[in-house]
Amino acid sequence: MNSLQVFNFKQNEVRTVLKDGEPWFVAKDVCDVLEIGNSRQALTRLDQDEKASVTLNDGSQNRHLTIVNEPGLYTLVLSSRKPEAKEFKRWITHEVIPAIRKTGSYSIMDSYAIADPIERAKRWIEEEQERQKLQTENLVLSQQVNELQPKASYYDMILQNKNLIPISVIAKDYGMSAKTMNKKLHELGVQYKQGDIWLLYAKYQDKGYTQTTTHAIDADKSKPHTKWTQKGRKFIYDLLKSEGILPIIERDQEEVSVNEPAI
Repeated sequence: MNSLQVFNFKQNEVRTVLKDGEPWFVAKDVCDVLEIGNSRQALTRLDQDEKASVTLNDGSQNRHLTIVNEPGLYTLVLSSRKPEAKEFKRWITHEVIPAIRKTGSYSIMDSYAIADPIERAKRWIEEEQERQKLQTENLVLSQQVNELQPKASYYDMILQNKNLIPISVIAKDYGMSAKTMNKKLHELGVQYKQGDIWLLYAKYQDKGYTQTTTHAIDADKSKPHTKWTQKGRKFIYDLLKSEGILPIIERDQEEVSVNEPAI
């Protein structure tokens, strides 16, 4: 385990260490930033692999501390009611963790410290690609967490776990391609594109409309896949109907009704 490193979030000291190559955070510091009064009680909600006890030297003496890893930190963030909790999480995930994983320490210098302009540009591109990759991963994780949030009724549980449907199948009902349907849902404020995937806006993530899973491509790559539940399919139906867009079968029925001769 690497030595203790200290950095500040809005004048709040947060201590961190590297454990098996991954960043771990001193639990008390995180709870103080998030204004979680009873840190011991908050830590009982974490799984055993999300926390650990360590002995660290703060420069003057050895101290016994509880540390939490990245998933444990997210659990603590979700339990905080402080408005700055979201900002703190973003700062950790977008700045601190990427820098720690790349350099072994927190630094905002990185590419800017390289004198050669060509090498500096190459490093900046690498950093930007890594930042966007981590941003996508964190947004997918956020959607997965929010999808699990609602305390569903028995009926909702059936809807969430029965016949998950890819968007291409729903689009086919309307005579659309998946690309066109995704674009339409974006225009209607349901989802947005992050990289090469579509994610729901936050206000829809906890409604039980989708289920997102991550599939491994190889040892180093994985790709998230989002499918719609029956509840989500009905949501799309009601939304498109309010816009005057009906499935092909209903359009055909309306045309037959209109064209039937009067008796």
